[in-house]
Amino acid sequence: MRLKPKVLVDIKCKTNAFSNLKPILNLSWRPILRRTPDILKKIALFGILFCILMFNFASAPTDEFTAAAVSSNEERAALQAQLDDLEGQIVEYEKTISAYRAQGKTLTNEINKLIAKVNSLNLQIRSVNLQIKKLDDDIVITANKITETSQNIKSNQEMIASAIQKIAMSEDNSIMEILLQNPQLSDFFTNINNLMDVEDSLRAAVKQMSALKQDYIDQNEQLKIAKSDAAELKQYQESQKNSLESLKTEKNTLLQETKGKESVYQQILAEKKKTAAQIRSRIFELLGGGELTFEKAYELAAAAEKATGVRAALILAVLDRESAFGRNTGRCSYKNAMSPKRDIPAFLNITTRLNLDPETTLVSCPIVADGAYGGAIGPAQFLPSTWLLYESRLAALVGVAVPNPWNNSHAFFATALYLKDGGATTNERMAAAKYYCGSNWSRYVCTNVYAKAVLNKAAEFQDDISVLND
Repeated sequence: MRLKPKVLVDIKCKTNAFSNLKPILNLSWRPILRRTPDILKKIALFGILFCILMFNFASAPTDEFTAAAVSSNEERAALQAQLDDLEGQIVEYEKTISAYRAQGKTLTNEINKLIAKVNSLNLQIRSVNLQIKKLDDDIVITANKITETSQNIKSNQEMIASAIQKIAMSEDNSIMEILLQNPQLSDFFTNINNLMDVEDSLRAAVKQMSALKQDYIDQNEQLKIAKSDAAELKQYQESQKNSLESLKTEKNTLLQETKGKESVYQQILAEKKKTAAQIRSRIFELLGGGELTFEKAYELAAAAEKATGVRAALILAVLDRESAFGRNTGRCSYKNAMSPKRDIPAFLNITTRLNLDPETTLVSCPIVADGAYGGAIGPAQFLPSTWLLYESRLAALVGVAVPNPWNNSHAFFATALYLKDGGATTNERMAAAKYYCGSNWSRYVCTNVYAKAVLNKAAEFQDDISVLND
């Protein structure tokens, strides 16, 4: 039953319901919003957006995609099992190498040690290949997810734009037309109540979509890291292959020179043995630029070891340029290298208090390949924001009000403090991995490339330190 005009007049309260009527009413359905009260416009818009979002949320992944994910997980589990097995074998070979080193320099031990190193490197190459395969799979999966999400977002934007366009087309419709489309007055108010419920649901849906967007932003960042890791692993694999060939040549040369005679080997060993004078005069190159004699570098590291309990050889290995794989350049301006929000304010704070010109103070360059920021400062290569976190503790250790990242002594103590916080007194590999990779230290490239290289370098420095102390 149609509503009578007087009902419309009652609803409009002291307003002539017929004053805005056109000669001919178009009663065909169109989105009706423009002349409704603001709350009705808002609710109806929320309702349209809610339907659009719910349609997209309701689309479940295909069976093919699910099957691929299950297959990928099974393959990853199999790869991880192989990696764990290889890592166990590598640890055993490293124990064997250490045992031969402890037994002293004999021809038999040296050859056996070289053989063990060759076997260990072979396993490491296999391990790196497996890890590269895992990373390649991760990169493909993450890239597909990012592409799919981008398409969904674009689709949502197009549908929302279309809905808003239709709303704009309803400019000339009046409140009466809305009421005429509801045969019962109770239907009209029921629809309003339903739309108000939809508003709350839509808010939750929009919040969920925002969280999903942030999740994929994080995944995109992880994708960049994975690509960088894969490049590092491939580079490391090449270096391991070169080391492998070098060890094989060394073993063959040793056998040719000695012809299997212990006395000849001991004579060769005596000629090649390092002297304390050679070690003291060797140049120690700092990670952030500059150089020291090894003797002076060891004095600083020994002082830092006494203050923190972190082994001097480990401190030297972290600061050594070779352990950075040549990634640090220290030739960039802070303006195009640092994170604008995180590090530039901290950098300006530090340089101002040290009376340094920020325009001429160079920092490490960004890694262009994966879009990561640079901006590390001084020999210890701290980010400015991280340096500020350690400033008060460092000031107490070195006895100054404002520690200087470019001061060698301050840098050595800062490195020792960071390594100590990373657990260096009980787990040097973990601490070295944290020094290079921060909170993402558990990645394979951090623990089995960076950290392992640091520990190998630390072993070399420890031999030099032993000669100096003896």
